[in-house]
Amino acid sequence: MCTAEAPRMVTASPVLELQLDCYSEAVGPARHLAATFLERLEPSLDKDARDAVILVVSELVTNAVRHAGGKLCTLRLTSGPQSVVVAVGDSSPVLPRPRTPDVTGEGGGFGWSMVCRLAASVEVRRKPAGKTVTAVISRQGASGTGETDRDARATA
Repeated sequence: MCTAEAPRMVTASPVLELQLDCYSEAVGPARHLAATFLERLEPSLDKDARDAVILVVSELVTNAVRHAGGKLCTLRLTSGPQSVVVAVGDSSPVLPRPRTPDVTGEGGGFGWSMVCRLAASVEVRRKPAGKTVTAVISRQGASGTGETDRDARATA
């Protein structure tokens, strides 16, 4: 007997969109909701890809909370056949930039470089009232090149 298996389709909603209060307490729930969204996807992500998406969500929401100074930020996750796109919007026009990490633990400086290494691509798009940072994560695991300057593009 010959059987053929139908291709697996994305059955859960391929988009999660949230508006978050831009306070430090928003990071944990954003991470949890992202993890729940990822668990429901078919086909599922491999562990490295899942971990990378959750870490990128955590870092980008943390950056929005820490640096944007606004009351609200947005989180949008979009799942496609090859990747998961993480987009975080905030009200600050200031673009993210690599900083020298503060090894004492007080000033950060690790997150932006980490996002750029984990993502296949990163784009920062200015909006009339702020910006949106978008990172594309491969469904088959983190595929970033480790080149923070080359991977991150800012557009007007």
